[in-house]
Amino acid sequence: MPVDMPAVVGQGGGAAQPAHWGGVFAMTLCVFALIASEFMPVSLLTPMAADLRVSEGWAGYGIAISGAFAVLTSLSISALAGSKNRKTVLLALTGLMALSGTVVALATNYFVYMAGRALIGVVIGGFWSMSAATAMRLVPPDQVPRALAIFNGGNALATVIAAPLGSYLGSVIGWRGAFFCLVPVAAMALVWQWISVPDMDVEPASKPANVFRLFKRRSVALGMAACGAFFLGQFALFTYVRPFLETVVRVNVSTLSLILLGIGVAGVIGTAIIGTFLKQGLYRTLIVIPVLMAAIALALIPFGTGLGTSAALLAMWGLLATAAPVGWWSWIAQALPGDAEAGGGLMVAVIQLAIALGSTIGGMLFDGSGYQGTFVVSAAVLFLGAFLTLLASRSQAPRGVA
Repeated sequence: MPVDMPAVVGQGGGAAQPAHWGGVFAMTLCVFALIASEFMPVSLLTPMAADLRVSEGWAGYGIAISGAFAVLTSLSISALAGSKNRKTVLLALTGLMALSGTVVALATNYFVYMAGRALIGVVIGGFWSMSAATAMRLVPPDQVPRALAIFNGGNALATVIAAPLGSYLGSVIGWRGAFFCLVPVAAMALVWQWISVPDMDVEPASKPANVFRLFKRRSVALGMAACGAFFLGQFALFTYVRPFLETVVRVNVSTLSLILLGIGVAGVIGTAIIGTFLKQGLYRTLIVIPVLMAAIALALIPFGTGLGTSAALLAMWGLLATAAPVGWWSWIAQALPGDAEAGGGLMVAVIQLAIALGSTIGGMLFDGSGYQGTFVVSAAVLFLGAFLTLLASRSQAPRGVA
């Protein structure tokens, strides 16, 4: 699931600036390739595991390692990039994404595959940590929301088609061919960014910020923990959807692709309608979503063996899971109006760490106790996330949001 889209944050102001919409669209193509690269293993887990001679749980750790490296990069990208032109940094990250796809596609063994996945983790952490600030450099302040909405278009498009297309390509040209298909897309994004993104010299820093200071606020600490629990519970289950559908529901590749497409389309619908619910109650929505997803996870155990039932339940899962990050970025803007950028960077790290832990724990359970154990733990962690969100809402109750 594509979970890293930043909210509109910024310092704003400054002289009027030209709008570099070509750069915005070039970065949107990069977003599409990045999201597709990050979660491609979800739709190709079974053939990858067979070819690399490891279990599906071990193959799923490819998502875990990318999340771990994304955490490390998101917390250190500013120091690592230093005073380098941010255009140069973006181009380097995009080139690294193409290299990652090549390494994974040509992996001769499991360790080479994991090295390739580590590279995409670096790109994930670096790109998303810089994306909001980059949007503010590409267009005038009043156009930043539109630019980020276009970014999110690449995110949504990848969500809809990456998993089913990866599954289909894997059946036609193999999982290696599916990863290879991402390389020219990344190369196109690199060339387009090189042409259309202006030089972005680093402005003098006011003072270095320690993002961990935000944990001193109880409402922020609880909110971040709730967000982490949500994504951990989500990816403990979602990473192993394909093995579940193939071994329990016993679908073929074409049916699998249709189910994954249904999850993606439902996610786009969820993203489109969640704004209405967030206006009615931010915390209420953030509590209800994981509760409903936990119920779905538990329902899949006794009722998920049927094709129609499992497809419907997973479509509902996609609708809720894809919409939830919009709520969490809205929470950042509300809970940290003066520290939205620092809070956003910290949330990227929390989400990626949760994805890494979720896919790891889910893989251990899937290998050890089957899908039932994985789904039960997913539900338990999602319930925990809902409870922590409730505590966060009460700690911020004086602000009047429920």
